[in-house]
This record gives sequence, C-alpha cells and structure tokens, in this order.
Amino acid sequence: MLQVAAYCRVSTDKEDQANSFEAQQRYFRERIEREPDWELQGIYADEGISGTSTKKRMEFNRMIHAAEMGKIDLIVTKEVSRFARNTVDALKITRELRRRDVGVLFLNDNIDTRDHDSEFRLSIMSSVAQEESRKTSDRSKWGQTRSMEQGVVFGGSLLGYDVQGGKMTINPEGAEIVRLIFRKYLDERKGCGTIARELREAGILSSRGNCSWSSATVTKILKNEKYCGDLVQKKTYTPDFLTHEKHYNHGQEPRVEIKDHHEPIIDRETWQAVQQELRRRNRAQGSGGHGNRYPLSGKIRCGECGKSFVRRTKTRKDGDSYRRWCCFTATNEGLRRTDGAGNSLGCSVGRQIREDVAMDILRRSVDAVTLDKKAIISELTCIVERVLSNGGDDGQQELRRLELELEKLQSRSDVILDRFLDQTLSKSDFQRAKARCEAEISRTQEKLEAIRQRQKLDTDTRTLKPDIRAAITGIVTGQTADDSFYGRLLHHMTVYQDGRVEVALNLLPAKWTYVLDGLEKYRAKIRAHDASSVPMSVSRPFSSGYGME
Repeated sequence: MLQVAAYCRVSTDKEDQANSFEAQQRYFRERIEREPDWELQGIYADEGISGTSTKKRMEFNRMIHAAEMGKIDLIVTKEVSRFARNTVDALKITRELRRRDVGVLFLNDNIDTRDHDSEFRLSIMSSVAQEESRKTSDRSKWGQTRSMEQGVVFGGSLLGYDVQGGKMTINPEGAEIVRLIFRKYLDERKGCGTIARELREAGILSSRGNCSWSSATVTKILKNEKYCGDLVQKKTYTPDFLTHEKHYNHGQEPRVEIKDHHEPIIDRETWQAVQQELRRRNRAQGSGGHGNRYPLSGKIRCGECGKSFVRRTKTRKDGDSYRRWCCFTATNEGLRRTDGAGNSLGCSVGRQIREDVAMDILRRSVDAVTLDKKAIISELTCIVERVLSNGGDDGQQELRRLELELEKLQSRSDVILDRFLDQTLSKSDFQRAKARCEAEISRTQEKLEAIRQRQKLDTDTRTLKPDIRAAITGIVTGQTADDSFYGRLLHHMTVYQDGRVEVALNLLPAKWTYVLDGLEKYRAKIRAHDASSVPMSVSRPFSSGYGME
C-alpha cells in the first residue's frame, strides 16, 4: 500500500481562489481514494505563497520532511507550476525524492518522476513555468509603477496618516503626535533619544499601538518626506523574481517622486529646517555613530538590563574632562520606575565607569594570565616567518615549469596566427582560439609573477628577521600594546549595581571579578572560575586609586 500525499497551492487570497483552494483539497481526496493501492497520508496546502521559492512554503517543506522520514511514497500535485516555478528547485527536489524512492505525479502535465524520461519533460515544463512567473512579475512591476506615477499609494498606514484604497488621509490624533515630535526637536532643541523617552513617559502610543519609542523611530519620523506632503515610492526593489529579496534602491531603478501629493502635516519650511538641523547635529557628533570607533565599543554590558554601555565625555567645573561609559537604558530613561501607564522604564544599575578605570581593569586581567612568553615569542616568530616564506619552498621548480608552459603557449599563439594567414582557419575560429590562448598566457604570467614576488619576500624576510622578532616581543610583553590591542582581547565586561565588574577575555573559560567601592577608589578580587582546566594562574587581590562614579 503506497502512502500518498497531495500538495496544492493557491497564489492569492481572492474569494474565487479561496473556493478553488477548498475544491483542490476535495479533488485530491477523491482522486486518491479511487486508487485501491493508495492510502491518503495527508493533504499539504499553502495559501497565498509564491511558487518561485520554497523557503516560505511551510506546508511544502513539512511535506518534504515527511517524505525524507519515510512517511510518504508518492506525492500527487496538479501541475508543475503548483509544485515549483523555479527550474532548479523542481529538479533538485524531485531528484532528492527519487533518491529516497519517493515519486512525484503531476496530473495535468502527465509527468511521473518514477518514469525514466520524466526529468527531461519536467525540465521543459518547469522552465516554462519559471518563464511565465518572470513575465507575470514584470507585468506586475510595470503596472505597479504606472499606478505609482498616477499617485496611487502602496504600503500601509503610518503615524498621522491612514492609507485606504491607495489614498492618504490625515489621522488627527496621530498628526498631533507628529507635530509634537517636530516641535520638540526643532523648537525645544531636544535630541531624538530624549524625545523618545518623554513619549514613553507620557504613555503616548506609537503607530504600532504601544509605547516602544526609540531614538531610531523618532529619527525615521523626522526624515519622512510624507509629512511635508511629498510622496517617494520604490525606495526598495526586488532584483530577482525567484528569491523575492528586497534591496534598498540606491539608483538601481528610478524612484517615483511626486511633490505636493497630499495634505501635509508639517509645513515645508519647518520640514526643511529639521533636515538641516539633522545634518548639522550629525556633523557635530561625527558620522556613523559609535559602532566600533573605540576599543570598548559594544563590549561593556549592563548587568541589570543587559544593554550596552555608551561613551560620554564629562567636563568638570575647572574645565578638565574625562571619558566615562554609561548604561544606555539609564542614560535615556533614567532610574528604574513605573510610568502612569504601568510600563516599566529605566535601569537600576546607577553606575558609570570611567574609561581609564575600565582600561586599567582590562590590562590587569590580561596580565593575570601567566604564560611562557619566551616560548610564545619563538613560536609566533617561526609561524610568521614560515607564512612569509611560503613554508620554506623557494618555488624554483614551479617557476621553471611555468616558464616552459609559457613558452609553449606563445608558440601555440604563433601557430594559430599562421593557420589564419594561410586561410586554413576561419576568422571566427581564429578569434575564439586566440582568445583562449591569450587567457591561458595571462593566467600563467600571473602565476609566474606571484612566485617571483614570494621569492623577493623570502629575501626580505631573512633581512627582517630581527625586526619581526622584536615586534612580536613588544606585543607579547605588552611593551607596544595600545588600547586597541587590549580591546581586541576583551570579549565583554559586565557592570552590576553592587559595584561588581566582571571581565571575560576571548577564548578563555575564566572570569575576573572586580568590586568597586564609591568614588575615586576601588578594590579588586580576582576569581578564576574552573581555572584548573586552563593553563594559567591568577594574580592576588590588589588595590588601586582609580574609581567609579
């Protein structure tokens, strides 16, 4: 008794298609029940999913998994276009299924993958289906673009606007929030993070119906040209109809831009002033945000809320300044509390760690690892020299072989030219042969040049051996190590409310814990967890004069 599964797919959610969806399931049940040697294993159905890719077809993937587990002997589907509109996917999947003795029967196309000639016919039919999908995609994109040019809005509603039937209308309640954000930024000179915090504290709902305002959300609103009445569409595009992956449109396709398309919420003068102010503040702060600009960027964590610490500069009354790292949540939302709407805000860490203290802690943690520095220096020096010298192979034999090969290729090129001049070789054949020969000559010359460069490097390496060893010695002993070097060794540093600072180094299963007490001083306790399993020792507790705020 064959265990038979059926697969059906409906591409849209239109009412007539929905009826077809139910009809397909009924049809497959009846079709399978008519076969005395067939037993229905299940009907797998995807609704509203494109057939050009299998990634998002959950039921399809569940069916294939069941077949791979030996639960299905035969899959029945209506036609190739229902199964896959991607030739590669169709052949790959059916081949894998056939390898597991699972057949696929395409009823309308009269193709059974258990037959010997099925793959040839399947290739043709799946190619036709794929081409039809491409044409459909092109027609859809063309029609969508024409509609955009006529002012039809694609996309959902946003804060301040309701989008229905391709038209935008102002939502009064949301529009007031938008005006408030623009006013806070331009008139009150507040930052996006501060605005987000104030919106959360006031219990104001975003377009998603919650209070999850962030600096990025506020910035996005301030930059949205829709609020001054303009419409820009096709900000993203889909380069491949098979994958359906969207990419930001940076000029790859023409955008559709319509000025004064709808009623504005913000007057144009105000909107332009905000754009100028955004650019000014970005220039003042430096482009690109914090990212990995500093050795400790993204590596200091809050032990209370889990957010990263951010870098700030503190200026004293006497004009001196120092750098410190603060919890992102505490900086933007203050200490932990509950607002009027019952939302939990802020962070209770209440700690800021000075950058010089953090770097001192990191250096002490690295120094606490006892290593055989002489052995490391010797080993690293050998490795560097071996890499630079290509493992000790001078490459003379390979050099000679390539030189002989180059001579043969140049002789072949002369022969090809002679045959062409003797009219024993047509012009088209001559051009093809000449192109192939020149390509091989070029590749051989590149290989020769690479070997000659390596030989030159070998000579330079022998000359530079003392310098190489000196440089490695400086790094290993810490004599030449800068903050960036130590930053790369740090995996993460965690700061807790009680003053504990945990340090974890890359590739080491140990942690160092430092306890910080009050302003301008800290004491340290260093504990190695499971230190017996790693080749290291840990230094004794120490004290220092640095502090934490």
